[in-house]
Amino acid sequence: MQPIVQCVPNISEGRNREIVEAVVAVVRETPNVKLLDWSSDADHNRSVITFVGTPDGVEEAAFALCAKAAELIDMSAHTGEHPRMGATDVIPFIPIQGISMEQCVELAHRVGKRIGEELKIPVYMYEYAARTPARRNLADVRKGQYEGLPKKLQQEDGIPDYGPRAFNAKSGATAVGARMPLVAFNVNLGTDNLEIANQIARNVRLSSGGLKAVKAMGVKLEERGIVQVSMNMVNFKETPLYRAVELIRAEARRYGVSIVGSEIIGLVPLEAIVDSLRYYMGLEGFQTKQILETRLWSHEE
Repeated sequence: MQPIVQCVPNISEGRNREIVEAVVAVVRETPNVKLLDWSSDADHNRSVITFVGTPDGVEEAAFALCAKAAELIDMSAHTGEHPRMGATDVIPFIPIQGISMEQCVELAHRVGKRIGEELKIPVYMYEYAARTPARRNLADVRKGQYEGLPKKLQQEDGIPDYGPRAFNAKSGATAVGARMPLVAFNVNLGTDNLEIANQIARNVRLSSGGLKAVKAMGVKLEERGIVQVSMNMVNFKETPLYRAVELIRAEARRYGVSIVGSEIIGLVPLEAIVDSLRYYMGLEGFQTKQILETRLWSHEE
């Protein structure tokens, strides 16, 4: 079985399409890698790029992407709603087929070491690749964001895993890790009151006593004049998408606010969509193999 790794880097640019396309281009040009998707958000000022390939191909593409982002993105001029600390803010490696999490951790450390040594960017390892429990959670690693890096780098608990212990004003710092698949899922609210979104996010996320395997924050969408609860569904099997939607709906009702839409950023496992289909349509005994396209892709009769 051919080993396949997925990589989903997030870069701190979502407004200048020319820059984003130049970064995406280096992935397209890398042998043994297939670009699956990329999307940009102007309010977040962030782009999410998804590709898969052989371990060697993905390793090379991830480094080349980080190098191009470091060349083109200047963090000293960056503003946006999404937390960030670097031009290439985060690089996660995800086992898809024929490769273990342990092998993805090794891959993450090779890339992190190379970014630190060759690009002179401080690198923090997170999730399964973290060297200490304190760095497992990406939100903890990114605490203080770009603006807090000069102080963080001088503290004992802020020493990077790779790269210089010096502030890189242009590129910031990068988090590199290995994790399971997640779903980037946002729910939009019919209000421009950010505090309402923040309060609902606090009630939804695990760290505040909410839903298991959910990270959430409130975000203002200036161009649309609304706010959203922006979530990372770290394990959609532990907390399905519909459960997050229904809790947000119930919490929003307390403020006289309704849900006006939702969005998925990047790719999503089919099973996550089917779970919500079963819930909202009340389907009994429905299986993924009943989807026509799924049967066409498979070899089952």
